[in-house]
Amino acid sequence: MLSKKTIELYFHTLQDSICFGLDQADGKGEFQEDLWERPEGGGGRTRTFSGGNVIEKGGVNFSAVHGPCPEFLKKEAGLKENEYAEFYATGVSLVIHPVNPMVPIIHMNVRYLKAGNLEWFGGGIDLTPHYVVEEDAKFFHQHLKNVCDEHNASYYPEYKKWADDYFFIPHRDETRGIGGIFFDRLSATDSISIDDRFHFVQAIGNSFLPVYLPLIENNKNKPYTKANRQWQLLRRGRYVEFNLVYDRGTKFGLLTNGRTESILMSMPPTANWEYANKPKKNSLEEKTLQLLKKGINWAE
Repeated sequence: MLSKKTIELYFHTLQDSICFGLDQADGKGEFQEDLWERPEGGGGRTRTFSGGNVIEKGGVNFSAVHGPCPEFLKKEAGLKENEYAEFYATGVSLVIHPVNPMVPIIHMNVRYLKAGNLEWFGGGIDLTPHYVVEEDAKFFHQHLKNVCDEHNASYYPEYKKWADDYFFIPHRDETRGIGGIFFDRLSATDSISIDDRFHFVQAIGNSFLPVYLPLIENNKNKPYTKANRQWQLLRRGRYVEFNLVYDRGTKFGLLTNGRTESILMSMPPTANWEYANKPKKNSLEEKTLQLLKKGINWAE
């Protein structure tokens, strides 16, 4: 039977391997660790990175928290309002904001949650280029599709659409980036065991370095201008808007009295908002905006 200890150990180890890989790829800085405890139960390791050759700011968080089920989570789990229940949640979340505007922002979250007698996995991985390079977008999505297909042929089309819908900024009528996959409440079914769900989540977690390190290597030395940097700051502003208004992980952390510094680790080091910015016709910026929409088929 799958145990909480086994799941927690995997996420703990995943944080270590990702931090090591990113340290090596950057070649200058290294992650700094901040251990923390949650008063109601549990804690975590927040690891942050800044001022690197490649990474301007980044974070890779591990947490394992528990305690009395908050009311909003009881509702999600189908528990009665006055019913006492405990919850347990563990996982890894990360966001990387690169120095070079030609290197895309990446986000990944893989998590497990148990509330009362219910348990499920959730997560996702998505890419937010400041400039969409179609070859890179195809590589990213094809890699994810290959990983998904090894577990279930229905996963990629279903979770890709879920990501398109989830990573969407309604008040801007644009997607946050080129998407990826997103999934939530993956519990056991008659044909899929909770162990199967865990193996899939492990595969997604293990896919991070193979899918992101080539994108770093391909783009980190590309030249860029002040105008490119200004566009990067504007796109980071969109990232902030999504995370503060729509992101479920941010809301969950704040509503469960999580550690604010760790929750808001995903914010970029700098961002900008320019009134009614409109890219020049036929520019790379305009092309990027045209590709920030749902339903683009990036993978074969």
